[in-house]
Amino acid sequence: MRTKKLALNTISSLTYQLTAVICGLILPRLILQAFGTDVNGLVNSITQFLSIISFLDLGVGSVIQSSLYRPLAVKDFDGVSKIVASGGKFFRKIAYILLGYITVLSVVYPFINISEFDFGYTALLILSMSISSFAQYYFGVVDRLLLTADQRGYIQYSAQIITLILNTAACAVLIHFGGSIQMVKLTTSLIFLLRPIALRIYVNKKYAINRKIKYEGEPIKQKWNGMAQHIAAVVLDGTDTIVLTLFSTLANVSIYSVYHLVVYNLKNLFLSLTNGFQSLLGELWALQDMERIRAFFRKVQWVLHTGCVFFFGCCAILILPFIQVYTDGIIDANYYQPAFAMLITAANAVHCLRLPYNIVILAAGDYKNTQRCYIIAAVLNIVISVVTVFYFGLIGVAIGTLVALTYQTIWMAIYNSRHLIKGEIKSFAKQIIIDAITVLLMWGATAWIDLMSVSYFSWFIMALEVAGIGLGIIIVVNLIFYRSEFVDIFNFVVKKLKRKND
Repeated sequence: MRTKKLALNTISSLTYQLTAVICGLILPRLILQAFGTDVNGLVNSITQFLSIISFLDLGVGSVIQSSLYRPLAVKDFDGVSKIVASGGKFFRKIAYILLGYITVLSVVYPFINISEFDFGYTALLILSMSISSFAQYYFGVVDRLLLTADQRGYIQYSAQIITLILNTAACAVLIHFGGSIQMVKLTTSLIFLLRPIALRIYVNKKYAINRKIKYEGEPIKQKWNGMAQHIAAVVLDGTDTIVLTLFSTLANVSIYSVYHLVVYNLKNLFLSLTNGFQSLLGELWALQDMERIRAFFRKVQWVLHTGCVFFFGCCAILILPFIQVYTDGIIDANYYQPAFAMLITAANAVHCLRLPYNIVILAAGDYKNTQRCYIIAAVLNIVISVVTVFYFGLIGVAIGTLVALTYQTIWMAIYNSRHLIKGEIKSFAKQIIIDAITVLLMWGATAWIDLMSVSYFSWFIMALEVAGIGLGIIIVVNLIFYRSEFVDIFNFVVKKLKRKND
């Protein structure tokens, strides 16, 4: 059953991310064509300012998910109800605070770029983009966390796939017929409002949850100990755009958003392959099955490092040609930024390399003892980004993110080896060295490949060549250094295929 749920979660998550990648590439391109670089920059800037409210989550969401593993594993639905009820109260408070924040933002934000857009234009856009955010906090977050903790993430991914497709189709039609950017974003908010409604209906039907259950004390242990982890995550995801908005230009925000669109979607596509790992590891940790935990962790570490090297190694080679094709005909800003492209790709690659160690920390619910790492990473990102943006612009904010994530990855690997799954630091060091060697080999072996013409077909042929060479190099390298792991995965896939054919 665990394996089946893991497969369902992985497949549905991957399908969702593929859908998000496709839809995420279509809409920004349509907005760039119809409204221009500055409006695209404005939309992305407002999105990040709205996401600031997620600071108020204070990491409670992650702690709720970790707290649910144990009662779900032992079928304690009174315990589940108490956690859901407590979590629901917390997030409803955030929803009310969000209303106040939106009101203030609608008044204050238009003055940041008052010379480019008038007050009414910007304020209405903010209000149009904020509706679904309120609904998500008011009654959507806890249901999503419950499904994820119970290894039923495939339910929420299915809802997300449907709303993404509906939103892309509706917005494309509106843009085609000359709809305003405010109308486009209002449509997005209303369609995304369907997600939490659908999840609430499913959860009420599937689980015997008493949302009004009485309880004494706080059922969510370590409720506030996830604060540092959460704040660091918000800072690392949102600092760059906010820094560029305050200290640079909307054109730079737009350029950043186009590159970020590529690496962010790739990162999420990669993360979709891991979404079932944390809940499965969380269940094993709740049962303290250390032998299986150690074996599972080693496989996860090798798979994630190898996959990360392939995905982001190819991305480093292909991102500039793709941006050239994607922004063809957009002449109001210079989207060719090679140094920035390499740095932002490296930063997102490091974010994925830290996953095995972060998953262990979250599955173990070890928030209090790991807070320092997250706080230092957030401070590093903010300070370095603010200082360097004046001298290097886009490159400066990418440097801040890369330095912060590199520090965090190394710290997590060391902490995990000392306190959680002990004695794994040597395997981490070996894995990093092999990762670097593989990327250098991929870069050297594909240096001769050029974009034949500025077209999606030409880029697709180039991508196939790069991916084929990269895959061949990864297979050879892993047969040399990780032969047993490679053979185990290969045999596992062969067995699964044989079962399906039988």
